[in-house]
Amino acid sequence: MAVTKPSSGPDPILLTLFANRFMSVAEAMGRSLQQTSISTNIKERLDFSCALFAPDGDLVANAPFIPIHLGSMSFAVKYQMKLHGKELKDGDVLMTNSPHAGGSHLPDITIITPVFDKGTNEIIFFTASRGHHADIGGILPGSMPPTSVNIFEEGAEIVSLKIVNDGTFDKKGLYEYMVEKPAQYPGSSGCRNIKDVESDIKAQIAANHKGVQLITAIVDDYSLETVQEYMYHIRNNAENSVRSLLRDVVKKSGTNFLSAVDYLDDGTPIQLKVEINEEEGSAVLDFEGTGCEVRGNLNAPISVVHSAVIYCMRAMLNVDIPLNAGCLVPIEIKIPKKCLLSPSRTAAVCGGNVLTSQRIVDVVLKAFHACAASQGCTNNLTFGTGGKDKNGTAIAGWGYYETIAGGSGSGPGWHGTSGVHTHITNTRIGDVEILERRYPILVHRFGLRPGSGGKGKWNGGDGVIREFEVMQGMQVSILSERRTRAPYGMAGGEPAMMGRNTWVKQRRAEDSDIPEETSEEDMRPRHINIGGKATVFMGKGDRLLIETPGGGGWGRPDEGQFESTDERKHPWEARGSLAERAAAQAGF
Repeated sequence: MAVTKPSSGPDPILLTLFANRFMSVAEAMGRSLQQTSISTNIKERLDFSCALFAPDGDLVANAPFIPIHLGSMSFAVKYQMKLHGKELKDGDVLMTNSPHAGGSHLPDITIITPVFDKGTNEIIFFTASRGHHADIGGILPGSMPPTSVNIFEEGAEIVSLKIVNDGTFDKKGLYEYMVEKPAQYPGSSGCRNIKDVESDIKAQIAANHKGVQLITAIVDDYSLETVQEYMYHIRNNAENSVRSLLRDVVKKSGTNFLSAVDYLDDGTPIQLKVEINEEEGSAVLDFEGTGCEVRGNLNAPISVVHSAVIYCMRAMLNVDIPLNAGCLVPIEIKIPKKCLLSPSRTAAVCGGNVLTSQRIVDVVLKAFHACAASQGCTNNLTFGTGGKDKNGTAIAGWGYYETIAGGSGSGPGWHGTSGVHTHITNTRIGDVEILERRYPILVHRFGLRPGSGGKGKWNGGDGVIREFEVMQGMQVSILSERRTRAPYGMAGGEPAMMGRNTWVKQRRAEDSDIPEETSEEDMRPRHINIGGKATVFMGKGDRLLIETPGGGGWGRPDEGQFESTDERKHPWEARGSLAERAAAQAGF
């Protein structure tokens, strides 16, 4: 079926139709990836994203996956385009994870598939998927080491690998990059469960292929000219929506200049100044004043900064449009060189993608006076076994990774949500039943942390408590923030409670923590605050108690007309694309 090109502007019905058709492509890719993957991280936690990109590499449409992936994947697609140029052919698939090449952090592996026109053999679209793989090597199981000081300690780095060349899967190349190369660095190991990674990579390739089939079918139905025309109309619609938002901000605030600052737990500032051109509906976001690159892993690649900003722009829009590249057209982002938002080539970055990114979001929303601070953290937990022993011998093992929910910040007219993955994470937490069945772990507690949200006219959401016991000796690591600086309230609202990580350690003779003369009290477990970023070897029977931060309050508490905390509890029900996604999954 061919559709006549609109003579004057986009047809509103076709505009909505194509927006949903493009989104449905990404959703179908996501369902395919979830159903064919085998790892807990992708199959159950849904730590992946799928999206459709224009031939110039700009984001066209996505399903409601992980915002931190979606904003930065465009950088990865464009980097591969520059690297390979016109060398790509039908049957090629690219693989990358390097922050230098548009990646976020190393566990997030991006698979990119070009879509070719049948007649001209030119690239007309790209399909891409990014999944967080639970272990890609490095100094610790889970590949999210809280102690890393350079990128080599964080696992395999791949700038570009043609994982499928003319239809042939490069298994040897994958093994070389994932197992052999990371193990060359002192103290680092190769991937501890390469079979899982290989299987999930193939699932990503299959998901991309599903997207290729679907977008090709749309082109066959409507013609390439019409499809690409509406692709740009959708982008322009997002651009115009953001321009309107910026003009409204000036009218409501009465100023063209906005600013905000927040600090990481180590005191590093993230400074933002915003200058809005009301006439053009554009803005310059300048991060001048942000702290320099840090020795640890809280450095955030430029692509992650753009992800955070594009998410904020889309989140502040009261319009139902797909998140796409148009949201950033009116925005100029200035990032000073040598700061932690523009780190050097070898800087450690695994925490920047999951922690610093959350604080960037808080700072942007604070500058726009949109809402109080969220938990500002993702509470990254990893545990596992294997890797190199003291003699340098490689030992087979495994790794597990999850992020833990907290409280979201409240705003002018709403309470924060309790026990939720906030802002740009949007993943699930590991189900207790699956966790205990697949790993030597026993979950003792998992529930809300009452009273941890900031009080105000509108209360912040509460964090959660998650406590588990290890059933065998293993390395356990936590990478978290908001352990020394509380999530702030706004407009007179109170701050939320900070998070805390406590190791409940059993006393053992081999650890020399049993006194010679012991009493029953002396044999009670030790409670050790391990701080926000730590890795410990936990013996059988040890527990880790994680208490996550809440969200800040909005407005002075004495202004509130909601005296009972029960009044802020409303039954949650899925709406819009989330509900449609759940219904579609239930149909399989």
